[in-house]
Amino acid sequence: MCPIYEYNCENSRCKHIFEHLQGITEAKLQKCPKCKKNTLVRLIGAGIGLIFKGPGFFCNDYPKKGDISNDAK
Repeated sequence: MCPIYEYNCENSRCKHIFEHLQGITEAKLQKCPKCKKNTLVRLIGAGIGLIFKGPGFFCNDYPKKGDISNDAK
């Protein structure tokens, strides 16, 4: 899975902002797809968060201290 990076063109006439799916080891983009100038800057984003919801996650994966599952007996 590749992260999505946000880019901003610093050309005063363009100011194009876009997202690009790109591997971590790939070089940063330099040329703006809109104005074709080498004025892109990769922005630092918050990324995505992973949220576990529901009662099953905590109960199944992190048993309370002292609890022994049937598999461990």
